[in-house]
Amino acid sequence: MKIATWNINSLRVRLPHILEWLEKENPDVLALQELKMEDKDFPVEIFKKLNYHVSFSGQKTYNGVAVISRADISDPEMPDLDEQRRILAVTIQGVRVVNIYVPNGEAVESQKYPYKLNWLAQLKTYLENSLKQYPKLILLGDFNIAPEDQDVYEPDLWRDKVLFSEPEKKALKEIAELGLHDSFRLFPQEPKSYSWWDYRAVAFRRNIGLRIDHILVSEGLKNNCESCVIDKLPRGWERPSDHAPVVLTLRVV
Repeated sequence: MKIATWNINSLRVRLPHILEWLEKENPDVLALQELKMEDKDFPVEIFKKLNYHVSFSGQKTYNGVAVISRADISDPEMPDLDEQRRILAVTIQGVRVVNIYVPNGEAVESQKYPYKLNWLAQLKTYLENSLKQYPKLILLGDFNIAPEDQDVYEPDLWRDKVLFSEPEKKALKEIAELGLHDSFRLFPQEPKSYSWWDYRAVAFRRNIGLRIDHILVSEGLKNNCESCVIDKLPRGWERPSDHAPVVLTLRVV
């Protein structure tokens, strides 16, 4: 099973990119974040023609998450962490897939920062309960947190700033300690591997980025992971998302 996550930063704008990438990579599951689209506008039929099942939770202008799958999708759940559409859980071939778009937080001194930390605390509680029911669980999406120095192009510059502050990293670590593993770090990776680059300052060309998009797997799936990579190619396309897809290859038994 090839499972990918991609913050596409507007489904309307990036739909051609998604379709091109689906044709090229043929993933079994693709989790999308930041749809910026209401449910009534979701292009269900386009994905059905490509033999994909879909489940989605949209919101006008902001947020929104979706899961696209070759196999049937069952037991969709939109946990009520708040009024924003930031989380969608589904079951695919016996694996619970939890797709998240963590709040950005804006800045550590802003009101949105404690909101982010509270959202992560609620997510932890939700996952603690989910893992009891679903030992085979994948948590993936745009976490808006870079876990370690190696995930930031210039860690000293970013230290104590939003996306790389200690409370955020602590919250992510506590979630991982529930029994989840960063699949990207299960394998040798190139130095300076990032999944997000600012649109400004020619950041992508200069590889000035952060690794904030993750695929975490439960203990029950850790040994089934075969590879995890960041596909930087779509970030170089015309009018790209500022994020690149992260792709996990998993042996499902």
